[in-house]
Amino acid sequence: DAKHLVPNKMRDFFCTINLDQEEVFRTQVVEKSLSPYFGEEFYFEIPRTFQWLSFYIYDKSVLQKDLRIGKVSIKKEDLCNYTGKENWFMLQPVDSNSEVQGKVHLELKLNELITDNGSVCQQLVVHIKECHGLPLINGQNCDPYATVSLVGPSRNDQKKTKVKKKTSNPQFNETFYFEVTRSSSYTKKSQFQVEEEDIEKLEVRVDLWNNGNLVQDVFLGEIKVPVKVLRNDSFQAWYLLQPRENGNKSSKTDDLGSLRLNICYTEDSVLPSEYYASLRNLLLKSSDVQPISASAAYILSEVCRDKYDAVLPLVRLLLHHHKLVPFVAAVAELDLKDTQEANTVFRGNSLATRCVDEMMKIVGKHYLKVTLKPVIDEICESPKPCEIDPIKLREGDNVEINMENLRYYVDKVFREIVRSSISCPTLMCDVFYSLRHLAAKRFPNDPHVQYSAVSSFVFLRFFAVAVVSPHTFHLRPHHPDAQTSRTLTLISKAIQTLGSWGSLSKSKLSSFKETFMCEFFKTFQEEKFTESVKKFLDDVSSTESKEPSGLSEPVHLKEGEMYKRAQGRTRIGKKNFKKRWFCLTSREFTYHKQQDKEPIFTIPIKNILAVEKLDESSFNKKNMFQVLHGEKPLYIQANNCVEASEWIEALCRVTRCNQKRLSFYHPSAFLNGNWLCCKATIENTVGCARCTADVPADTQIEIDGDRETERIYSLFTINMSKLQKLEEACGSIAVYQGPRKEPDDYSNFTIEDSVATFHTLKQIIDIVEKLNESHEKYRKKRSSTAKYGSEENPIVGKVS
Repeated sequence: DAKHLVPNKMRDFFCTINLDQEEVFRTQVVEKSLSPYFGEEFYFEIPRTFQWLSFYIYDKSVLQKDLRIGKVSIKKEDLCNYTGKENWFMLQPVDSNSEVQGKVHLELKLNELITDNGSVCQQLVVHIKECHGLPLINGQNCDPYATVSLVGPSRNDQKKTKVKKKTSNPQFNETFYFEVTRSSSYTKKSQFQVEEEDIEKLEVRVDLWNNGNLVQDVFLGEIKVPVKVLRNDSFQAWYLLQPRENGNKSSKTDDLGSLRLNICYTEDSVLPSEYYASLRNLLLKSSDVQPISASAAYILSEVCRDKYDAVLPLVRLLLHHHKLVPFVAAVAELDLKDTQEANTVFRGNSLATRCVDEMMKIVGKHYLKVTLKPVIDEICESPKPCEIDPIKLREGDNVEINMENLRYYVDKVFREIVRSSISCPTLMCDVFYSLRHLAAKRFPNDPHVQYSAVSSFVFLRFFAVAVVSPHTFHLRPHHPDAQTSRTLTLISKAIQTLGSWGSLSKSKLSSFKETFMCEFFKTFQEEKFTESVKKFLDDVSSTESKEPSGLSEPVHLKEGEMYKRAQGRTRIGKKNFKKRWFCLTSREFTYHKQQDKEPIFTIPIKNILAVEKLDESSFNKKNMFQVLHGEKPLYIQANNCVEASEWIEALCRVTRCNQKRLSFYHPSAFLNGNWLCCKATIENTVGCARCTADVPADTQIEIDGDRETERIYSLFTINMSKLQKLEEACGSIAVYQGPRKEPDDYSNFTIEDSVATFHTLKQIIDIVEKLNESHEKYRKKRSSTAKYGSEENPIVGKVS
């Protein structure tokens, strides 16, 4: 959210997330507010290198261009200082001199020339080769050119390259010559104030610009290199473009408002799989360790300050190796030991409940879409008034009509849920089966606990949460507006209550805090609701396979607006790009003229042979990829690098098991009678590059086990001091069985068996220390191979 935004009157605001200058996400517009609450969450893989993560606040305009109010920009190197906690950031002014992105490749040389009379003078040679990753201007590739200057106290020689049209990766390959010093016998009138310039004070400055034609040129970035670093040698390197030194300095920064962000940024170096064997095996046998609190997985959750940090990689790793169900059963049993009353079963934020929550998000993603998306779309796109709280009713509202509307929505959502057991993934059913029987065993005299153990997850933590926050579960693209959000909150409350086994009794109704909700639920006093819930819970906690057969409805995976290259030719004979609505299901990939229109073109999933990136040089457009099928390739341009990466991943995942997948492809297009990549003249010739994903996946859920293990290693490394203190505690408890003398960081840890816990801790610490050595070797090797100034490791700022 943001507060105290300018101008100081109610306006419509939205926020964008940018990697450097490339917008990757945009929030919904919050209308008529000075302190807009966005409440949106974005999780994404970063598919390219970047310098800054930026957040821009815009004032939405109907007739004119949206106005940028201010920004928060965080350097990549500083992200770790803000990760995992909420921070308020003051908005900074948006200055065109500070909005930069990309890198430039230069070669510099200082030559000594001997004149006809035998005297010596110096000449600077600047070869500007190319640039990579320049920003889009108004959504299009820029028309860049560079100015090359030799700057000193008494001179400013400037030369200019040719303009390159419509490209973010211009190839300049131009060389410029500058006289640095002249011989004392030089007779021609000097254009400098002094004949002999002090080389210590000279620097080469390269500025990148976008040619504006009829409008002002746009600054794209600059780099500065002191001439003194050359020392008569040739110097060649890549440089990251920097903002102008005077950018933002003159602007006021104290009255633009502020933005609250919660950022979680992780960056891991994943080693080859064999390095993780010991840690992986130790984690995977956690469910077999007695007691479970002495296992590596449980210790991980204990030492992490935020359990969620541990739960996400742990659940994904255990899922990948089919070890999640026994681990959840073991930690749930430990959870139940501390539960004294049956009506509080699995209501806290324990390791067990968080593991099940995360499992449902990963495994139940498609289940939610096929169950709730149609009805959530109806509620959001054609909302009916549903407010039934007398205090919140507006003038002219009819509470009886609103109650009817709410009842209609609740009935529809409830009906979709209780009919959906056939679609519940088998893994979820297996977990619910374990939880149900563990709860019944813990409270044998309570006939309802076996149902409340399951409903506390599937209704309270899955369906009800998805209803109130559909954007978080990818059921909607954005956070709903205030009125729709209120409707969804009321529906969610109703679903929680209906799903709580036995909660429709009169004694329960009297415990409602809100009288209006109590009145609303009197209309639900029907046996069929409780029976429907009971049958649904029985079905989803059965070990029989519940996943739909191949004849079921296709699963909706992804949709959105992108650009496709026309398959035919236009009247003037040139193929162009058209905006289309794309839709991916488990059966087919289609594009439509507009959303909700009939498809113009359909590719069955089984016919897709490969999905790969397309070189920008093909059409001078960024973020392009190609879908290869029986006919000509389908060339598509996404709106940004994150979106392109997500579409490629989604398409690859759904086509991985296709029998006729290609092993080779062409990274560029076939234009003017030849392939741009390999110059072959036959259009159907075999590709010249190996496909990036030509091996069928053996799992339904795409998880990189090594990456998750690396994340867990990082968490153990960060919390090494806690591991060592816990090890000391176990050692002292094993030797001295009396009470602990003084509370310490480990006083809140669960130590059921000090000997078993000590043994596991010793293994963890030994494994982490060995991995530390492997990472250090990797870092040294990387630093020696990725030389500072190379394309992979460009120079930042001035060279000294």
